[in-house]
Amino acid sequence: MVGVLPENELERAARALAGARHAVALTGAGLSVESGIPPFRGPGGIWTRHGEPPMNGFERFLADPAAAWRERLSPSGPMKELWDRIRSARPNPGHEALAAMEAEGFLRSLITQNVDGLHTRAGSVQVAEIHGNALLVRCLVCSRRRPLAEVDTRELPPLCDDCGGLLKSDTVAFGEPIPADVLARCEAEASSCDCMLVAGTSATVYPAALLPMEVRRRGGTLVEVNPEAGNLSASCSISLRGPAGEVLPALLAALRRRRDRS
Repeated sequence: MVGVLPENELERAARALAGARHAVALTGAGLSVESGIPPFRGPGGIWTRHGEPPMNGFERFLADPAAAWRERLSPSGPMKELWDRIRSARPNPGHEALAAMEAEGFLRSLITQNVDGLHTRAGSVQVAEIHGNALLVRCLVCSRRRPLAEVDTRELPPLCDDCGGLLKSDTVAFGEPIPADVLARCEAEASSCDCMLVAGTSATVYPAALLPMEVRRRGGTLVEVNPEAGNLSASCSISLRGPAGEVLPALLAALRRRRDRS
């Protein structure tokens, strides 16, 4: 819990972030769990209870996009629980602290593996959603994204108003490449980053897992926020143990104290 975090560890983390030229956050499922969104894997995970989706999901979508859309829109589809949770979820104090860090100049940008859009709803502006956004659709030709609620789904599959290309949920399916525009943005942020704040993720899913390693390889600092140690922990300079919804507001407070003393 945050109440027993060593004060010097918070101060070390605050010093690293405040002194960075280009600090970036990387977040994962642990942050969204605190907003009531279940993870995919592990205890209580969507896939743990309902089974993992086919590993050739993108290939199946391309083979029959109308059927894939019918499954996505079905009121009894296998992922309905997750979509309902995402629509009703609200940002938690961890999301809000990260948005404040960006607004106050402590963070330059944020990369998330989550598909719930909660960072944007919390107020973060420079957000790269490496696995997409469940509330958006994306054109496979021109890459334009728009809210699912604005798409006419009376005829399936829906097509892009701009170029006529096939529309797909923005979430990245198994077997689907990370969209080139998002991947390029994430790689550019990592290549400029000299301090990465890694919160709510053990960073084991690729290619997102490569980003902190790139920062570390170039001599940057990794600050980890996670309740327990994970695969990334040995590479981190600073590890703050506890829920992100508690640790990140405490870290924000430490950053503000440091700023106010200067």
